[in-house]
Amino acid sequence: MMSTRSRTQIPLATATVGPQSWSDATVKEIKISQAAVEKTDTGQEVGRSFDALPSLRDNCAQQSNTVVHQYVRECRISLVKLRDSFLETNEEVKSLIRGKEALEKQLEHIRKDIALNKMSTEIRCTRPSRERGRDGADNVMEKEFRHLHQLKKALELQLRSVQKQLQVLDQCRKRLSAVIQERNRVLDLLCHAVSSVNGRASRGGGRVSRQDKTMTFGGNGMGYTRQVNGNVAELLGTGASPPDAENRSGTPPPDPLGPFTPEAAAAIAQAREARQRSQFLRKDIRDAIENTQQLQQAAHRAVNDGLNQKVAETITLKQHLTVAAGENRHSIHRAQRWYDSTEKALGYTIGPELQSDLETREKLTRPIVRVFQRHPGTNLPEAQGIIRGAAGLDESLLRTSRNIGLLQLAQGRLQGDIRHKHAGASVDSAIVRGRRRLANHRWVMGSV
Repeated sequence: MMSTRSRTQIPLATATVGPQSWSDATVKEIKISQAAVEKTDTGQEVGRSFDALPSLRDNCAQQSNTVVHQYVRECRISLVKLRDSFLETNEEVKSLIRGKEALEKQLEHIRKDIALNKMSTEIRCTRPSRERGRDGADNVMEKEFRHLHQLKKALELQLRSVQKQLQVLDQCRKRLSAVIQERNRVLDLLCHAVSSVNGRASRGGGRVSRQDKTMTFGGNGMGYTRQVNGNVAELLGTGASPPDAENRSGTPPPDPLGPFTPEAAAAIAQAREARQRSQFLRKDIRDAIENTQQLQQAAHRAVNDGLNQKVAETITLKQHLTVAAGENRHSIHRAQRWYDSTEKALGYTIGPELQSDLETREKLTRPIVRVFQRHPGTNLPEAQGIIRGAAGLDESLLRTSRNIGLLQLAQGRLQGDIRHKHAGASVDSAIVRGRRRLANHRWVMGSV
């Protein structure tokens, strides 16, 4: 830039008195002075354009404060994201603990059903010997026992998986807590509320949706450059969003020297993956509990139906036995009446015990027979007929007595079978009532 001052014109005379060298020296000094003035003016103009102002120190401090504020705000955004991931992980831990408690409760129900099955089997062993034969109810109860043991093993495996996942979630939570404490060390002087960050993130404001910015300050070639990328709404994304969705939405890449460090990104990714596995595991827990309840109830109903059917069959057989016992008793009474009649007929056939009690018409030597036997070959078969009749009556009495004995023996067996059927039906009915009473699982093992 040229100087605005006018140059001094040196008047030159046509005729001089002094020597020429003298005037030339003076003109040279003047020219040197003019060149120095012009150089000074040019330097001043350059200084006005490029020299630092007196407020350089304040400006440098202000720029440094701006960079610090920007970094702290971004750290706060990263901290909000970390805290959201921590809270979501904590809620997932609570949900998984509730699922674990439900799984333990269902496992306790399975153990109670196994104990109830064993108790029912032991009670059935108290039936009479005639009713202890293996039947369909025993087969159904054995199948229920095996089925309950399989369900118990499956639920125990599921419970171990839940416990391992809880340990993984706890490790993720501890890691997030450590990263949060580390990121929170630079937020002591930040007085803005986190709700304002969430509000700006939801509105997508201008200062929140920052574009790539570069801040450089300093001198002598020593510069400090900071690139700011990202969006608060993206940094505040929920843990349920997959990593590729966050990368597509513009999440800044991890920077070891930036607010969003690789440790924070790794902690968030690990917690997100653990929460996703936990969500799938909770779904498996719900399905396992529902299937277990359905299978458990189906097995319980099958055993109860089998026992009820056995009770119905036992009662039916008992009714038939009662009818047969009545017919047997009726036959015993008929046989006894026949025995009494035959015995009385035998007494009539044999006659009185004393000879003096015989009447004349009953004696074999009565007058008509003596008169008839005066002629030869006039033997009468009366005595042989009486003997044969008495022998036949004796045989009939013996046969009837044996039949009565058989009937009485059969009657005793029928009555014993009736008693056994009644006891067996009572035991099975008591088992069914007990199973129905204990089906709600509101009892303590060892107290029943």
